[in-house]
Amino acid sequence: MSEEPDKATDERHELGDTDGPMEDALEESFTRQVEEGTQRLSRPWREVLVTGFVGGTEVALGVLALLVVLHETGNQLLAGLAFSIGFVALLLGRSELFTEGFLVPVVTVAAKRAKLRQLAKLWSGTLVANLAGGWVIMWLVVWGFPSLHGQLVESATHFATAPVNAETISLSVLGGAVMTLLTRMQHGTEDMPAKIVAAVAAAFLLAGTEMFHSILDSLLIFGALHTGDATFGYGDWAGFLALSVVGNMVGGLGLVTLLRLLRSKERLEDERQTRDEHGG
Repeated sequence: MSEEPDKATDERHELGDTDGPMEDALEESFTRQVEEGTQRLSRPWREVLVTGFVGGTEVALGVLALLVVLHETGNQLLAGLAFSIGFVALLLGRSELFTEGFLVPVVTVAAKRAKLRQLAKLWSGTLVANLAGGWVIMWLVVWGFPSLHGQLVESATHFATAPVNAETISLSVLGGAVMTLLTRMQHGTEDMPAKIVAAVAAAFLLAGTEMFHSILDSLLIFGALHTGDATFGYGDWAGFLALSVVGNMVGGLGLVTLLRLLRSKERLEDERQTRDEHGG
């Protein structure tokens, strides 16, 4: 790994081009993001698909927890807390979720440490694998927990039959922003308890308020379709997926990632210059 970025950082310190501890923390966070992004974007297709499939199964277990609590209490906010099991599993298991790919990989591409085609591979492979892994687990949930069928259909109908309007578009954009903010918070610290708190908080906000999330809500829809009692079909799911994917990307990229790139403009220029000097 090149030591040039560290030298550039030292030069800025010598010139007084920092604002103290806060700037140092941002530097460290940026470095972690680029290093992790380089590793994630260099994965072959097999690793992308396997990691994404596992991520889908972990989110599905969070969906199961959400359904159980919602069925027993009828409280969406408590159900959102229960869903955090899925995000904690993603964190500790180091698997991949599609909506976690809007900050770190994009920063890495912007720093010229990876190519756009690698980003496209990560996004497309992870999305498909997340959905496939979740589809399998939700099939098992439906067979294993028949008492949840009614709750599944009720929860899924809210998303599968939602019209495209200002409300649903806003909920999709907010869902993407929350997920990318979660990524930014977790990369802003190396303290594992703090990362877990961030995961629980994001899950509560996302699932507790029923924001639109391309993977989470798709798994609810899959479960309802598996019951055979849903009043909608896979065509309705496809429409929801298109809306939520676009909205999630707009929220994650436009409301969080873009601001991070602007905040780290000088650091990005250093990275790009280093890569250009070394023929990267």
